[in-house]
Amino acid sequence: MDKREKIIRLWFDMWLQKKDLGIEDIFSDNVLYIESWGPQYHGVAKVKHWFEEWNTRGTVLQWDIRQYFHKEDQTIVEWYFKNTMDDGRVEGFDGMTLVKWTAEDKICFLQEFGCNEHRYDPYQDGPVPKFRDEQAMWF
Repeated sequence: MDKREKIIRLWFDMWLQKKDLGIEDIFSDNVLYIESWGPQYHGVAKVKHWFEEWNTRGTVLQWDIRQYFHKEDQTIVEWYFKNTMDDGRVEGFDGMTLVKWTAEDKICFLQEFGCNEHRYDPYQDGPVPKFRDEQAMWF
């Protein structure tokens, strides 16, 4: 499991450093990568292109791993993520990633799930819910 955790940490570190430190070494050729808000990338070449292109528009400020769960050929990672985009937007959220591995310990499937970090109790003031008047997050 330690090898798989190191691979995931390497992927997160690539984003923090804005540098490809071996994308083709950690993903299978036919990987499917699904972001929490909808985009998906088929194949390692598309993942590499997305990584390089995204890093021209934004910067990952923080990607902290909280814990891992392993079961057979799958790993779940709980994390906190924060980035800033060149237009000034700053985004932060909690998330989880489901990873499926090949027999050679390459990532063949990765799906992200996000959770708004700005949580609240809509029943704080009584039995009738009061929801914030704001647009829901994109995930």
